[in-house]
Amino acid sequence: MSRVITETMVRVEDVHRSYSRGAAAVHALRGVSFEVARGELVALKGRSGSGKTTLLNIVGGLDTPDRGSVTVDGRNLAELGENGLLELRRDRIGFVFQSFGLIPILTAAENVGVPMRLRRTDAREREERVELLLGLVGLAEHAAQRPGELSGGQQQRVAVARALANRPALIVADEPTGQLDAETGHAVMELLRAVVRSENVTALVATHDTTLLDLADRVLELADGEIAEH
Repeated sequence: MSRVITETMVRVEDVHRSYSRGAAAVHALRGVSFEVARGELVALKGRSGSGKTTLLNIVGGLDTPDRGSVTVDGRNLAELGENGLLELRRDRIGFVFQSFGLIPILTAAENVGVPMRLRRTDAREREERVELLLGLVGLAEHAAQRPGELSGGQQQRVAVARALANRPALIVADEPTGQLDAETGHAVMELLRAVVRSENVTALVATHDTTLLDLADRVLELADGEIAEH
C-alpha cells in the first residue's frame, strides 16, 4: 500500500534519447516524463530493449539525454558538469546492477566499504557502517567471505548493502533480480522494499518480472520509448 508522500526526489521532463545503429537511428526514449516522490519505491517495467536501462542511466547521471531535463534530489543534472555528476553519483545515488559488480578479491565487508573508502570516510565509522549494513541485509555472518564463496542471492544482497554505504538519497537498480531464481529474486525485491523504509531512501527499480511489481509503491511501464503509469 502506497504511503502519502509529497516531496519530489526525481523529476524527468520530456526526455529523448536516440542512438545510431548503422544508417538508422534507434529512438530509445521518446518524450519521457514522470516524477518519483521521496521515500517511494517505483518499479519500471518493460520488455527487453524497451529503454529501461537507457532511462536509468540518464537518471543516474551515467548518460545524457538528447533533450529534456532530469532533476535528482533538487539538482538539475545538466547544470552539474562532470565533477558535479561524479559527486552526485558518489554521495547521493546508489547503484545496483544485474551482474552484481562485486570485486572478486575483496570480502563482502570490503566490497561494502569501497564507496566509503572513495569518500575517505574515517575507518572506525566505515567499519561500523559496514557491520550495520551487512546486518541489515542478513549477511552479518558472511562478512569475511569473498563473492565466489557466496550464492547469487547473497552477492546481490552485498551489492544492495554497498549501494547504501554512503547513505544515498536514491537507489537506481537495473534488473537486480535478473540473474536470480524466482524465489531468491522475490527475496531481494522484498529486501529493497525494506531498506527503502528503514534507510529512508527512494528507489527506482527496473524489472521485467511481473511477479515483483506488487512489491512496489507504483509501477511505470516503458514501451516503445514512452511511459505510462499503472
